[in-house]
Amino acid sequence: QLQLVESGGGLVQPGGSLRLSCAASGFTLDYYAIGWFRQAPGKEREGVSCISSSGGSTNYADSVKGRFTISRDNAKNTVYLQMNSLKPEDTAIYYCAAGASSSCQYRYLEVWGQGTLVTVSS
Repeated sequence: QLQLVESGGGLVQPGGSLRLSCAASGFTLDYYAIGWFRQAPGKEREGVSCISSSGGSTNYADSVKGRFTISRDNAKNTVYLQMNSLKPEDTAIYYCAAGASSSCQYRYLEVWGQGTLVTVSS
């Protein structure tokens, strides 16, 4: 069974940091671009960041540029999202997904994780 499992969410104060992990089981991430998405209460899901299969190409939503960093360790079959300078508006459920391509120009997403909740509040 192909699965992605997110972890690392939690409650953090504004200005704080968290690192999310996205671990794959049942398949290798080596050939997949991986995207991070988030959905805040009452809002639509939005793309946050993406990393190509090699890690050589990344992109970010304007709202997180300069604060979030995506990376991957294919040997550990895991993708990370380092989130710094967190703001209350970053509060959301964060999901990772495997794109049906090695690049971030995938046409669709093959596998989704179940999500991890990030709450930024004082």
